[in-house]
Amino acid sequence: MHPIHKSQAHPWHGIDPGEDAPEWVTAYIEIVPNDGVKYELDKESGLLKIDRPQRFSSQCPTFYGFIPQSYCGKKVAERCMERTGLKDIKGDGDPIDICVLSEKQIPHGQFLLRARPIGGLRMVDKNEADDKVIAVLEADLAYGHIADVSQLPREVVDRLRHYFLTYKQLPGEAPRAVQIHEVYDRVEAHEVIKRSLIDYKREFLKPVRAKAGAKGRAMLAKAARVARKR
Repeated sequence: MHPIHKSQAHPWHGIDPGEDAPEWVTAYIEIVPNDGVKYELDKESGLLKIDRPQRFSSQCPTFYGFIPQSYCGKKVAERCMERTGLKDIKGDGDPIDICVLSEKQIPHGQFLLRARPIGGLRMVDKNEADDKVIAVLEADLAYGHIADVSQLPREVVDRLRHYFLTYKQLPGEAPRAVQIHEVYDRVEAHEVIKRSLIDYKREFLKPVRAKAGAKGRAMLAKAARVARKR
């Protein structure tokens, strides 16, 4: 008899965002600062895939990934319009991105960590909300004590802003329609995360519930029990 191995949980749909969310969240890390290639999640398989080589010397200055069971949808987009005055903004249809500060070096991505959200960047790419939550690694010696983005050195935030405004830009191209309208604090980061968790439930749980048979309803009931613990 061969042992039966349980299949790996899908990083987006199969991992809980954290029972203390939004004060503390689980983050799935795709990219680390020394990566010369941009990886992203293949939404169908749950595996990391190569998106593209990093252009020129542009490398993400933090651990970069997303919050499981979050979704940048209608409620996140509504918050973006409320705060910026922009019109006709929609969510980008991805999980909420998170940048996690740490003094530690880890050689590659594809791991989970626990982080404290301390703020975020209100980024809009064309007409899509594309928030970047800023967080610190739990118990990190250099950043673990920080509770709000206002406590970070200005240069750290400037480095993040510069990366996200330029990492897709090629020399000779017209400027891309990417703007960061706001650097927001811990309270606003919590609001964005809460909305993204609601967007996820609306996008992925209700459509399935309508079609679910007995097995599907049992799976949804289990998901609901996990959600109630948060």
